[in-house]
Amino acid sequence: MSTDLTTFAGLLSSVDDPNGRELLDPATGEVVGRTREGSPADIDTAVAAARKVQSDWAARTSAERSDLLNKAADAIEASAEALAELLSREQGKPLNGPNARFEVGACAAWLRANAAFELEPEVLVDDEETHAELHYAPVGVVGAVGPWNWPMMISVWQFAPSLKMGNTVVLKPSEYTPLSVQALVAVVNQLLPADVLTVVPGDGAVGAALTSHDGVDKIMFTGSTKTGQAIMRTAADKLARITLELGGNDAGIVLEDADPAAIAGDLFWGAFINTGQTCAAMKRLYVPDSLYDQVCDALVEVAAQSPMGVGLKEENVLGPLQNKQQYDIVARLVQAAKDSGARVLTGGDPVAEQPGYFYPTTLVADIDNDNPLVAEEQFGPALPIIRYSDLDQAIAWANELEVGLGSSVWGSDLDACKSVAARLQAGSTWINKHGAVDPRVPFGGVKKSGFGLEFGLEGLKQVSVPHVISW
Repeated sequence: MSTDLTTFAGLLSSVDDPNGRELLDPATGEVVGRTREGSPADIDTAVAAARKVQSDWAARTSAERSDLLNKAADAIEASAEALAELLSREQGKPLNGPNARFEVGACAAWLRANAAFELEPEVLVDDEETHAELHYAPVGVVGAVGPWNWPMMISVWQFAPSLKMGNTVVLKPSEYTPLSVQALVAVVNQLLPADVLTVVPGDGAVGAALTSHDGVDKIMFTGSTKTGQAIMRTAADKLARITLELGGNDAGIVLEDADPAAIAGDLFWGAFINTGQTCAAMKRLYVPDSLYDQVCDALVEVAAQSPMGVGLKEENVLGPLQNKQQYDIVARLVQAAKDSGARVLTGGDPVAEQPGYFYPTTLVADIDNDNPLVAEEQFGPALPIIRYSDLDQAIAWANELEVGLGSSVWGSDLDACKSVAARLQAGSTWINKHGAVDPRVPFGGVKKSGFGLEFGLEGLKQVSVPHVISW
């Protein structure tokens, strides 16, 4: 499919508001564009419009909705480079590596995957006395609030299954990255009927208006645990359904039979994907005494081969922190590690005169498990590497925090890896990889990392209401 949104300038002009708030490139400080600022009144208007068209959207066949999702994926691919450039400028992530082009590609892939899923009625009982089936109907209007780290991709995670099941969606993007989401929706809405998918940019008050709105039947939120708790309290008043994907502090455990050289690249990107700004990135790495120095050396070597800089420069694969607040968190936690006497293998000293929120790729060794860099989620390009001599102790350390989004186990003996994986308290545990989400495989957290599932057929069920029919 062709589209007229084939250049960055054309794409930006579709969402830029000359009277709106400036958005600055976190790598350079230059103005990217201007966003209009929505209001709670805009949420009222969007929700009312979404409710008005929801029954007509649900009345379409599943095949018709899938066809439109596939065409929306085509439109994203036709505008892929322009979307990636806007994303790089606004969010800061480089075009290359597991970053901007990767994210835009994932948007199309997730749309196609959801278009292919079919949630058929389940026969529960079928005997001489009873036949019972479990059917799934759309929940109605979905209110989705997204983050700034993967703004386009996570928006698609929210709206693709919702639209597939016959819901309409009102999106509130992060105030840090509203242009990216508005541009994505502008591209997708070339194919969708009016008011089926709406984006309302704005601050926290706009998000609160959406999540507390009586016309919203389901809330999907990806972000901090603190905000998720506030949303849950608000949703209780109207008993709205909720999916919460909240913070994490994922642990990786290397076993004694692992090959440091073989796993170093995957270890590094498990931690530093999107410059560490990923909820399900590996943020603590436990390594046995016997392999400790080898793993440290191998990670330093990978870091040296992974250039950091302005995202629009093709050679870079790591970028800046997206905002000053997050930069300060990373700087504080690394400083706490340095003050404690931990050994900085690489990084740890940002260049003061450099423009942008760049914090160097930082690997920290010989650090205590209770150090703030280990115990708190840094959400940036810093990885603490904790030495262990007893596997049971490493598992206990991995499980002792209040969060449980992802985890990983690294080794050569698959059965041994699976045995350790079964003991880890997390929504997902990967073996010899980390953060490898797949649209076919359910994903969600435990403990204070949230609840509810996304992706696959289970994800479709989460944006539906069950209906048992018996005779």
